[in-house]
Amino acid sequence: MKRLIAFFSFLILAAAAVTAGCGGGKDDKSAYKAVLKEELVVCTEAAFAPFEYEDKKTGELRGFDIDLIRAVAKEMGFKKCTVTNMNFDDLIPAINARKADVSIAGLSITEERKKMVFFSKPYYKSGLAFIVRKGVDDVRSFEDLKTKRVAVQEKTTGALYGEKLQEKGAVLKMYETTDQALMELMAGNVDAVICDLPVLQHFLAVGGSSYARLAGDPLTEENYGIMVSKKNPDMVKAVDQALDVLKQNGTYDKLYDKWFGSGKAK
Repeated sequence: MKRLIAFFSFLILAAAAVTAGCGGGKDDKSAYKAVLKEELVVCTEAAFAPFEYEDKKTGELRGFDIDLIRAVAKEMGFKKCTVTNMNFDDLIPAINARKADVSIAGLSITEERKKMVFFSKPYYKSGLAFIVRKGVDDVRSFEDLKTKRVAVQEKTTGALYGEKLQEKGAVLKMYETTDQALMELMAGNVDAVICDLPVLQHFLAVGGSSYARLAGDPLTEENYGIMVSKKNPDMVKAVDQALDVLKQNGTYDKLYDKWFGSGKAK
């Protein structure tokens, strides 16, 4: 009998070892070890509140994306997380040149971008929408913008929709940042801005409602992902695992509620 008990105990221990070796345990850190070093270098474009923006008083970078990537870095075991602000156009080149390990900047996962870089699993569901300047009362749908002056951020999914309007007669104005497009609307130099819905909602909530209103229905549904070089597939696996852990342990929900309020779809 003792031999049988010992034999079955051996089988149980062996099965446990195999499971751990396959990386099935939630505490498995093997994906992190493959990429871990002293510092995680991140690039962003800090002109996309509430996801990333520069605090005017302190000069510090703040936002949901900034908090999230720092939580990801901590979960992965990095001692330091450095976030660098740069132009939107420079994000993909910086990643491909390995000047940064990852990029988080409210980046929609698109087939065109996937040809150039890897994306993590989606961490936020968004979509395009548009606001119109107060006093522009004849816009109730996207098609109504074809006679208007429309502002977009260049090289974004919003710019693609702006180009569709331009073909129909709209005056399209492209800017380096979303902030510049919104400032032009406040100044009365454009009639509408096409951008991601949560960004427009934030703009209206912090005073933009004095100048503009949402019009029409959302144009798209899009997912944001964290961008990584195709030369670094191990980093994608590690980031995906960290995102899973943060969602399981409640950290993601706390950050979401901090920046967007509870009760909204995640």
